[in-house]
Amino acid sequence: QVQLVESGGGLVQPGGSLRLSCVASGRTSSSYAMGWFRQAPGKEREFVATIASSGGTTFYADSVAGRFTISRDNAKNTVYLQMNSLKSEDTAVYYCGTGPWASMKSSRYSYWGQGTQVTVSS
Repeated sequence: QVQLVESGGGLVQPGGSLRLSCVASGRTSSSYAMGWFRQAPGKEREFVATIASSGGTTFYADSVAGRFTISRDNAKNTVYLQMNSLKSEDTAVYYCGTGPWASMKSSRYSYWGQGTQVTVSS
């Protein structure tokens, strides 16, 4: 029903920046919230950021607040994650998801992309 494709990941040095993109296709709706989650090897998927359908409400994990910014362009069915001042602990596969409400819980999202790898290392 909905397909999500993430892009923009890669290898970056500590203190560097990356911008991730997630494009939705299929039966999409601008009324749905979007979120970013990440998962490191051997760890649970954790919340990063979420944005309401209007873009007027956003929430961030404490670990990324002040460094990451989530935004969306409903005309392009795209959500972005601007990541600045990257740290080694940001290394993970980053996933975008869509659901009815902005939430910090991964179970609230109905569809997920395949993820994009972000590696922060010297």
